[in-house]
Amino acid sequence: MIIRPIYFIGTIIFVTLFISGCASQPKHTYDALVDPSAKPAANNFATIKSALDAAPANSLKPYKIYVAAGNYYEKLTITKRNIQLLGAGAQVTRIYFDAYAGLTYAEGKTWGTPGSATVTIRAADIQLHQLTIENSFDFLSNDALANEDAKRVANTQAVALFLDTGSDRVLVRDARLLGYQDTLFVNAGRSWFDKSFIAGNVDYIFGNGNALFTNSEIHTLGRGKPNNPHGYLVAPSTQIADEFGLTFIDCKLTRAESVPDNSVPLGRPWHPTTQFADGRYADPNAIGKAVFINTWMDSHITLDGWYSMNGTAKDGTKIPFLPGDSRFFEFNSSGPGAVVNGNRRQLGDEEVKNYTHEKILGDWRLD
Repeated sequence: MIIRPIYFIGTIIFVTLFISGCASQPKHTYDALVDPSAKPAANNFATIKSALDAAPANSLKPYKIYVAAGNYYEKLTITKRNIQLLGAGAQVTRIYFDAYAGLTYAEGKTWGTPGSATVTIRAADIQLHQLTIENSFDFLSNDALANEDAKRVANTQAVALFLDTGSDRVLVRDARLLGYQDTLFVNAGRSWFDKSFIAGNVDYIFGNGNALFTNSEIHTLGRGKPNNPHGYLVAPSTQIADEFGLTFIDCKLTRAESVPDNSVPLGRPWHPTTQFADGRYADPNAIGKAVFINTWMDSHITLDGWYSMNGTAKDGTKIPFLPGDSRFFEFNSSGPGAVVNGNRRQLGDEEVKNYTHEKILGDWRLD
């Protein structure tokens, strides 16, 4: 596809010509261009970080940054509201970094799970379109090593996208989020993932935020060596006071060829270890919520659907948290992995009416 500019006084209008096989280009004007090969200009930048640094601190309208096709090895934090990152296409605009939780980045300091993220969002009204965000840590090679191998590293959580405190009304559309363990950390605010591809293998969508997934593909990847269970899709830590957690509507649950049948639970309950006045232990109020509605499931999904997860008790020992004590439900699942039994609780026809875009996202309205 080729973009040809037509110039009027004070305005550039882009005429889009589609050519088969080429990446998409912006159909509208933008406020900043990220393209290392572009000629120097006031609003042209070689890196995404430099474009974010130059963006207004508190814009009242969307500030659009077009990111040209290319591979951008950057670790980004978005703290300014109303930023839109617009790629040339999810297959050709790639933001990637290779940090993982146990990696030391300064003397005596490791990234930790939140710090490992390739892109962190701490602002409201952020949009990501037509791009890939990837954590490229080589999880598989490490996973293939024997547990006693001296070369094996620990704490391999490696986040691609992290929605942190301060984030709200985050839209991710026509995008790819790639990683293995802990790909997408949705831990604050409201977010909407539409027509996107999210890949990983262990707890790869997790957190306590209110996230809606629509018309998206949730793809389980292989492991370095056999594991039982192979992995888990979601690990919500939704607070009991919150009505919505991780909601999937009209999605597809797919797998890599190496992922066995009946090996991947839909999810498990995460009770994060939290500091309280009387000690540090698993948050008892993190009664996670995950709901799958009108979702097609391949046969890698386990017959029981859900799994338990250990947490830290007040005395420091490990205790199991059971899926039956969480808010895990399905409605109208289909495909070879769709099973109805006592372990896979179903929403009723009246209950499912509460799961509309308007009710889940509240007063958030897109223009």
